[in-house]
Amino acid sequence: MNDGLVSEYKSNLPQFEALRDAAVAHTLAMLERAGLGIHHVTGRVKKPLSLEDKLRRKPGRYRSLPDVTDLVAVRVITYFESDVGAVSRLIEANHTVDWEHSIDKSKMHDPDRFGYMGVHYVVRLTPDTPGLAAFAGMGFEVQIRSILQHAWAEIEHDLGYKNRDAIPREVQRRFYRLAGLLEMADEEFMALHRLSRDYAATLPERVQTEPEGVFIDAQSMKHLLNIPPVRPLDEDVAGALQVRLLVGWPDPDRPQRLARLLHYVGVNSVGALQKELGRSREDVRRFARQLMPLLREAWTPAGGVRPGTSVVHYALLRACANPSLDPHEIVAMLDMRGVLGSQELVQAVQEAYRAFLNEAAPDARTLPELPPTEQTPP
Repeated sequence: MNDGLVSEYKSNLPQFEALRDAAVAHTLAMLERAGLGIHHVTGRVKKPLSLEDKLRRKPGRYRSLPDVTDLVAVRVITYFESDVGAVSRLIEANHTVDWEHSIDKSKMHDPDRFGYMGVHYVVRLTPDTPGLAAFAGMGFEVQIRSILQHAWAEIEHDLGYKNRDAIPREVQRRFYRLAGLLEMADEEFMALHRLSRDYAATLPERVQTEPEGVFIDAQSMKHLLNIPPVRPLDEDVAGALQVRLLVGWPDPDRPQRLARLLHYVGVNSVGALQKELGRSREDVRRFARQLMPLLREAWTPAGGVRPGTSVVHYALLRACANPSLDPHEIVAMLDMRGVLGSQELVQAVQEAYRAFLNEAAPDARTLPELPPTEQTPP
């Protein structure tokens, strides 16, 4: 019988591979609709040799291919253990679950055992299954686990310890210690996720009511790019240059770079930035009018200036006026690589600053001495 099942499986392998691809696509679409951030989703089809080995190890258990519930499997790896439950609820809501063959391994271990703690579902497809009706009568397994549970399972499998009894007594204590560390790490990652989410949710109110108490970081900077005084001053700079402000520019690292830049020039709170941009508004506009025409090769291809351009020009002004600050550092922080090298960019900044000083006070012909620096790679 085993040989017959393996031969039948080989003959129908293309259909199982098609089911795998469709099941992965269906799962990805389902997760996207739910708005869940997932580490990755993969699919696999059991190899004929693996099926042959399974049938040999468990003689008489499988009488037909549908009895082998893991011929096709989809694996969902979440960032956080709490999302395992969220994905599980989605699977139950969108599939017909074969509860007899499904298992929640997190409920099987003793309290001192982190172990695998994954959730396995076997789903059966019907003509009413959205997106998978063409595979009615077939089924596949869905494995759900967090990234740390996945790491544990992979390492445990690599060591050859598939169950508790397989672990030598001499190493069991270390396994339990590691299990506790991983479980604590999973809980701490979930706590960090909640804190980060709560921090972002309260930012708008705190920026409005207590700006001095809000630290400049990537999240607060991302928020500031869309509100006064940064957004209106960005628009002023763009208007003075007669170009567009590129709202929505795809650069997720820019808020972090701008935050680091502000720390470098000594601005650490939202309140301090608001005051600085308020009193420097006209200086920032005039300096941008001097500098940007000198750097057309660097920014013209984008078709405008990016959000936060006022913050960049403010920081460059601070660097030029303060001998302890180095414009090369700012160029490196902003990752201003392109057609111009670091030295050329700094020379343009210094030239624009001279013109800015002369425009402000025609008798002022000297630029504050800048510290000697080595050329920084772009």
